[in-house]
Amino acid sequence: MNFNNAPLVISLGEGLDIRPNALEVPIPRRRVVSDPCLPERLPTSGFIQREAEELAPRATLRQLRRSPSPTEENETPTSADSKHTRRPSTSSATSSSSIKSAVRSFLKSPPTSRTPADWKAPEAYQVFRAIEERDVMFLMQVRDNAFHLLLRNSGNATPLVHAMRLGYKDVAIILLGAFSRWVNHLEDEDIEKQHIQTYLKALRTNLKLAIDEGLASSQSDLIASFMQTLIMSEGNKWVLSQVSAISRALNVGMEATPVRMAGDAVRSFATKRLGKAELIASFEDYVANATGDLLMMSAWSSVLQSVQGDMIPTYYFARDDRVYKAFVDRLDQHKTEIQRKCSRRLKWQIRVLRTCLEGRSVTYRRKVELLTGELDESDVV
Repeated sequence: MNFNNAPLVISLGEGLDIRPNALEVPIPRRRVVSDPCLPERLPTSGFIQREAEELAPRATLRQLRRSPSPTEENETPTSADSKHTRRPSTSSATSSSSIKSAVRSFLKSPPTSRTPADWKAPEAYQVFRAIEERDVMFLMQVRDNAFHLLLRNSGNATPLVHAMRLGYKDVAIILLGAFSRWVNHLEDEDIEKQHIQTYLKALRTNLKLAIDEGLASSQSDLIASFMQTLIMSEGNKWVLSQVSAISRALNVGMEATPVRMAGDAVRSFATKRLGKAELIASFEDYVANATGDLLMMSAWSSVLQSVQGDMIPTYYFARDDRVYKAFVDRLDQHKTEIQRKCSRRLKWQIRVLRTCLEGRSVTYRRKVELLTGELDESDVV
């Protein structure tokens, strides 16, 4: 069968025909007005770093607050060999690069293993002459082989006083560097020896003279060295009394302010003995460091009420990072007993202290501020 599709094809074709008079004039688009803008720039790396230093510790402590007493299985183990070094003081540095170099040499050079065969202990006048001639190498030999001669009073003057009277600030700072080094290298078993106590008393007098002369502004270790010496020679009772009081405050609860107590105690103790403490740039750094030490010693004292262990020696106080290392070692050694016997609040306080006082990325002043917010002002019970 055939179909005639011609009419249908013609009809469709007519619809496709475009006649000129049927064209529509296109309406032009409205031109977009140029209005350029720049996106807000990213913060500087310095700003980001400051924000991180501000917020990261708080975030960590908030996490500790949410979980004040985790089970032992869920606790993150911390190595007993954790490294912790006190942040250097922010006190102003001396302008002379030669002084800096000499002090670094004094502080970093290792102790001599034995006295040289040709070494002969000098007379006092020879030490004073070396100061007058600024003979640093000779003074280093005296430091390593006859340290007590750097402290000896002769003719109404010690070597340090003699250097200050001559106006030899560089030599005075060299001697102060030797004092700091000697204090920090004292062995634990030597502290109670009679001749060491005699040296400590002489050293305390020398350091006090240096502070009175204003040398603290150019020797950042001076304040710490003075207070270390003071504690080792006569501050044992003070440390024990403060540890007892702050330990009680840690156990009381929300109304206690153990961080403020520790800071006020350190500041009062140091100010009475330093005299010009408020004028010394590194003083507040020392107060912050020592505040952390008192808190750790007090927390460990609280632990010992439930756990058998050794006290942290009082002569560790304010001596580099010794208190923190001793604190961490003891926590790791008695971890199971602490978890089983100590109160929920004390376990939380220990974790806050250990976490907050670890490392060097945050200054000690900032750490104390964080501890104040947690231990003095938090609602953890």
